[in-house]
This record gives sequence, structure tokens and C-alpha cells, in this order.
Amino acid sequence: MSAPPTTSAAPRSGLVVLALFLVYVVWGSTYLGIHLALEGGMPPLSVISGTRFVIAGGVLYALLRWRGVPAPTRAQWPTLAVMGFSLLFLGNGMVVMAERDVSSGLAAVAVASVPLWMALFSAFRGQKVTAGEWLGIAVGFAGVLWLNAGSSLTATPAGLVFLLVAPLGWAAGSIWSRGRDLPSPFMTAAAQMLCGGAILVAAGLLRGERMDGPPSLQGVLAVGYLTVFGSIVAFTAYVWLLHNVRPVLASSYAYVNPVIAVALGAWIAHERFSAADIGAMAVILAGVVVITLARLRRA
Repeated sequence: MSAPPTTSAAPRSGLVVLALFLVYVVWGSTYLGIHLALEGGMPPLSVISGTRFVIAGGVLYALLRWRGVPAPTRAQWPTLAVMGFSLLFLGNGMVVMAERDVSSGLAAVAVASVPLWMALFSAFRGQKVTAGEWLGIAVGFAGVLWLNAGSSLTATPAGLVFLLVAPLGWAAGSIWSRGRDLPSPFMTAAAQMLCGGAILVAAGLLRGERMDGPPSLQGVLAVGYLTVFGSIVAFTAYVWLLHNVRPVLASSYAYVNPVIAVALGAWIAHERFSAADIGAMAVILAGVVVITLARLRRA
């Protein structure tokens, strides 16, 4: 999502800290939440991704309409559907599919490459890219190559493919949506979740997903956490940040989330990471930081 202009009044520092905490920690913990939901026997596409976004999008949509926010126009719905497909079906759904084979921390490290792909796609669209940004892209993709060739991902080909598709889908959808006719940011998020969630549920049912028995308490709680905190609370905090702080601070989650995810995966799920995994993460995040600094300098 492109960043809207910040408001003229400075937000209270306490609210900024709280919003950053939610975006950093809650979004970083969603990778562990996916791991626990899968471990609890919940179907990946139809429930962990699809049902989660349908419920979250429906609640947010209803709340916005109750507050008088205009609904998307007929012309806007196709754009929102494409965004739902690329960002949620490809971006999120493929992460869930990957976590059947790879650790939650490793999935987060792979998704950390999204800003690199976005910078590259922006260059393809004719946007001027500075030498510093190209350096960040080169450094970051060196980390991506290291992750794909020298880490534990090499033992899980399916997980590797899914984790290549996920950041590509998210980045492509984000760049494609820029300049499109869209409703307000919160309504865009709600409608996008409704569209993407419906696509995910349909895809899950088509691939034959079903519950083998009554859902476990762990699975239900994990999906509930992803729905309420991951899709409603943290996203609301992120959109608030986009309106009230500089975009570079709002987007700093990109290099904090993987660290949180790796730490939580090791602590709670007892995931183990090789030196290559940690090294690749450090190089990818270094590339993201270089790109961010280069854009700050250009601005």
C-alpha cells in the first residue's frame, strides 16, 4: 500500500510506540501462529488463511460501513480482487503452505525479501532507482541466493517454491496497485481481505482440504489470534502509522518482523536455525536497510 500523507498534528509518542509494538511483535508472531495452527490440524488455505481473512475483512467492513465510510464502487471491486489474489492468496497463502515443510522463522526470513522485489519491480516500471538502491538490491538478493542455496530450505523443495512465490506475489501486487482507483485505506484493507479470503477458501476446497476431526483447542486459538490480532489489530495499527509518522518508520517492520519471528520460533516452537540461515537473514536485512537509507537520502 502506498503511504498516505501524514497528518499535520504530531501524534502522541505513546501511541506511536504502542502502534510500532503491535506491528513489530504481533505481525512478527503471526509466523508462529501459522505454525501452531498447522500443528493443531487446521487446513492451510481454507481456514488458516481464507476463513481468517473473510472474518477479519467482514468485521472491519461492517464497522466501517456503520461509521459511514463509503463502500467500494463497482469499478473498484475488480482492482480489490486482484490485490486480494496477489497479496493474500499468493503473498500469505503460499507462506502458510510453505510452513507445512519449513520453520516459521525461516518463512519470515524469506518474506523479508519483499522490499527488494518491490524496488526491482519499481525499476521495471520506469521509476528512477539510485545507485544506493541498486546496491541494496544487490546485497539483499545475495542474501536471497544464500538462503535458497545454502540453508535448510534446500531439503524442502516444495517449501522453497512457495517461499519464492510469496514475496513475489506480495511485491507485484503492491506495485501494481499504486495509482489505481481505490477506496479509503481502511476500506481497501477490508475489501481486499474479503476478496482474498474468498479466493483462499475456494482454493482450499478445490484442493480437497477438510477437517479430519473436531478442531483442536490449539488450532482454534491460533486461528483466532491470527484473525483478531494479526489481521485486525496489527493492520489497523499499521494504517494508523502510515497516517501519522514518516513512511520509513511505518515500514520498518520489514526488518524487525523476521528477527521477532526467529526469536519466537526458537523460544516457543523450539525451532533450530543453522549458521547459513542466520547469515542469509542478516544479509537480506542489510539489503533492506541500505535501500531504506538510500530512499531517505533521495527524499
